[in-house]
Amino acid sequence: MSYETIDRVAVLGAGNMGHGITEVAAMAGYDVTMRDIEDELIEEGYEGIAWSLEKLAEKDRLDEPAEEILDRIDTTTDLEAAVEDADLVVEAAPENLELKHDIFSDLEEYTDGDTLLATNTSSLPITDIAEAVDTPERVLGLHFFNPPVKMDLVEVIYGEETSDEAAEAGHEWVESIDKTPIYVRKDVRGFVVNTIVGPFGGEPAWMVSEGDATIRQADAAMVHQRGYPMGPFELADMTGIDIGYHVRKEAGDDVPPIVEEKVENENLGRKTGRGYYDYEDGETSETSQADGDGPDYEPGDGEGFDTLQVEARMVNRAAYLVGEGVATPEAVDTGVQLGLGFPEGICRRGDKLGLDTVLEKLETRLEETGHDRFEPHPYLEELVAEGTTGEDAGAGFYEYDDGDGALEGYHYLNATIEDRVLEVELDRPSRMNALSADLLGEIDDLFSAVDTEEIRCATIEGAGDRAFSAGADITGFGSLEPTDAMDVTPAFETVNDFPRPVVAKIDGYCLGAGLELALACDLRLATDRSAFGAPEIGLGLIPSGGGTQRLMRVLGETRAKELVFRGNHIDADRAENWGLVNRAVDRDDFDDVVAEFVDDLRNGPPIGLEVAKKVMNEGEDASLEAALAMESQGFGLLIGTDDVMEGTMAFAEDREPEFEGQ
Repeated sequence: MSYETIDRVAVLGAGNMGHGITEVAAMAGYDVTMRDIEDELIEEGYEGIAWSLEKLAEKDRLDEPAEEILDRIDTTTDLEAAVEDADLVVEAAPENLELKHDIFSDLEEYTDGDTLLATNTSSLPITDIAEAVDTPERVLGLHFFNPPVKMDLVEVIYGEETSDEAAEAGHEWVESIDKTPIYVRKDVRGFVVNTIVGPFGGEPAWMVSEGDATIRQADAAMVHQRGYPMGPFELADMTGIDIGYHVRKEAGDDVPPIVEEKVENENLGRKTGRGYYDYEDGETSETSQADGDGPDYEPGDGEGFDTLQVEARMVNRAAYLVGEGVATPEAVDTGVQLGLGFPEGICRRGDKLGLDTVLEKLETRLEETGHDRFEPHPYLEELVAEGTTGEDAGAGFYEYDDGDGALEGYHYLNATIEDRVLEVELDRPSRMNALSADLLGEIDDLFSAVDTEEIRCATIEGAGDRAFSAGADITGFGSLEPTDAMDVTPAFETVNDFPRPVVAKIDGYCLGAGLELALACDLRLATDRSAFGAPEIGLGLIPSGGGTQRLMRVLGETRAKELVFRGNHIDADRAENWGLVNRAVDRDDFDDVVAEFVDDLRNGPPIGLEVAKKVMNEGEDASLEAALAMESQGFGLLIGTDDVMEGTMAFAEDREPEFEGQ
């Protein structure tokens, strides 16, 4: 069966997920019908969309007026009318299998065989839902994360009978709405993200229940030592302790005693005012850590907590997903980064820890406790037995280069030399190429180590199609000391001082630290859909990495202060008018414009360009008299070179010069 191009979408459900999916689809240009069983529910959902679009418009995050997006949304309580012309139906009803069976039975009657049928379920097997139809091959899971407007990830899930054509059509549609899809190729409980987050919250709960840790200790260690955006108990309070409780019960898993206690006492987290922490005034208890202040752990509170025990269990679950063919390591890592905000993928983290170290921890705890939650998955045992234990071994979940060459051994960037051009790609598309400490270190290392004799210029771009770099990955700086943060970021200075011209190829977001990296480059070329900004002030911070100072030098005081003080985005046209970028061009013309700039740099005199860059960079901070002296010295150094002789002769002979860098 083949699926035609998707033009019209029907979303069944107007609750938080339903109206969020409707909004996202309409923003991407689709005509959408949102259906629910009562007019009041539809009205509330529609109002939620209108409110959200208004907020996005205020932040200049919409490509068109909110009214035009709303015009693409129809509403109804009539299921047959909602789906009669739909190419894709996304069911977002409550998590009740009987209810979903009723809906899908009707869909079988009201739609033809070319209509793609998707469920947004987060907990029910796709296979079970598809039992209600005679054409289960067209049923798949499209699991959005809450809120859909903000969360980038969508799990594309196979049921047992889902066809490749259906899954691929769903995958392509998710990409078309500017979200990041990952394939979940087997219908396992928890899919990818919830499979990994289970031990993230569950293992610390067992450790506290067994007297091996405290709540505050666990949260502090996981956040401040390991860089996770929230501690496991803090996260449980936010999502609702009862949610994790019921998931474990449904799966037949043992529930940690501390979780049982909280649910029995109806201390379910923020929504009840008390959970693992207190969110309202009142007396504290031994297992509720603060008096109305919410999470109050400090960095030093994490000392002595066994973070390896928690991460080993998460890595083991990743081994299950990969080993059983549920998902690739890349999909698992994309899922936990986008769905959970993890600082790096759990497969990548396992390779860093060493899979032999992970296996040893699991085997030791299994022997000590006898609890089957520590049972190593056979795929993890297989990797270790084969000696593929991670980064140090050259292979684990991933293959690693040996690092002997300047362009090898990097995990978060891709670098090649093609026709004397160093082409660098920031390779964290799942995080919109956010600059982590590791990525910045690799940029610094590459631009410090590469043999400049081989190249004439360099380019830097972002992987994926959403961002050059959307900023700093603040989750990767959890253990950073304030005094360390005061140092100028070496990577930006290394790029700025690189002896060859560097071109920033900007397509999409260029924000915060991403803008600072672009400013360290010599030339900036952008597509017309790109957006620029220094949003740090919204976090109570200021741009670093030279952000304030280079902005002042590039834009002048007035515009630089506007960008920094207001923290707003500006579009590519304004960036070009202000002089922030050299060119802002249509995306279809972007590669041609970049090629023109690169050709000029590749074929230019390497010594002359190096001296010009050095004189201009250093002269900017010197007095005019000193800068003129540097300029004269540079001119004098160049006048006797072979390149100047070649340039002069080529001019006289009316031909293109062939500079050799001598």
